[in-house]
Amino acid sequence: MLTKKAKYGLKAMSYLAGVTPGQTALVADIAEANQIPKKFLDAILGELRNAGFVHSKKGKGGGYMLARPPAEISVGNIVRTLDGPLAPVQCASRSIYRRCDDCPDEVHCAVRVVMLEARDAIATVLDSTSLDQMRARGEAGAPILGD
Repeated sequence: MLTKKAKYGLKAMSYLAGVTPGQTALVADIAEANQIPKKFLDAILGELRNAGFVHSKKGKGGGYMLARPPAEISVGNIVRTLDGPLAPVQCASRSIYRRCDDCPDEVHCAVRVVMLEARDAIATVLDSTSLDQMRARGEAGAPILGD
């Protein structure tokens, strides 16, 4: 499941994708528009800045802006930056693979097989969706679904 950190990061990045290129947005404005605690958002934007997704400007006219056009930023890379690998379990991870201690035969482990499929499906969607596309889909809307 996506953490609040990644969810808030995606919301902030979507907000920044709507800012006129070259302009900045204040953390307070991003936080208020998305109902994100400002202090938490400061930390999230700091991580995104360190990863090269956003630039920050201090002083008058300061704030945050995207470091690249939103069409060049994948949702998957944002999520990985804030939450780490996409795999639900380490034995299904491509970047931090680790065999499970309680698994005698991972090749035939039914849980691992399904988690590999889940990881691949999630990666396919997130890696093929740009920040620009995510923002456009949000503007178009989607039906409300129950669990």
